[in-house]
Amino acid sequence: MSVIVIEFVTLDGIVSDPDGSAGTPLGGWAFRYGREAVAGDKFRLGRTLDDGVLLLGRATWQLFSRLWPGRDDPFAARMNAVPKLVATRTLTGADTSAWANSEVLDGDLVDAVKRERRDVIVTGSLSVVGRLRAADLVDEYRLLTFPTVLGTGRRLFPADGPRAQLECLAAERVGSAVLTRYRRAAR
Repeated sequence: MSVIVIEFVTLDGIVSDPDGSAGTPLGGWAFRYGREAVAGDKFRLGRTLDDGVLLLGRATWQLFSRLWPGRDDPFAARMNAVPKLVATRTLTGADTSAWANSEVLDGDLVDAVKRERRDVIVTGSLSVVGRLRAADLVDEYRLLTFPTVLGTGRRLFPADGPRAQLECLAAERVGSAVLTRYRRAAR
């Protein structure tokens, strides 16, 4: 089992509001490069998405549950089919019926991830990523970096966060962005 974090990120490390749905003044930066810049399996998840589980925080799940069920392309079919765990203190199982294969994560986030036998894919959900990083559970980061500098916003790796030694696995141009893959360096 691996924990894989996928994020849209700016050159200066900002990950907040890439689609503009949060209504921040600088939001929507990833979508300024066109829909094709973010559509499909840009993170090269492939079979990992088919065999793993998607872990989402409440806000990301609520956004995705409004977007993905209405889409009918091959990648949307995979997103709709993948089992989804929702880390939330406010949603119930009844609430998560809006998006197929979704369920509220039972118990403590870190404990649940440690018990999981499938690969865990975390998208967006900075609070979830932060808790998993603090517990040293993130095995890989897949970052789609856009040539944008915002200067302000929430960062994937905040200044007060834990240190990490990573090893670059790959870097590939994907349209206007660059997909980089990093894994935890050997200890």
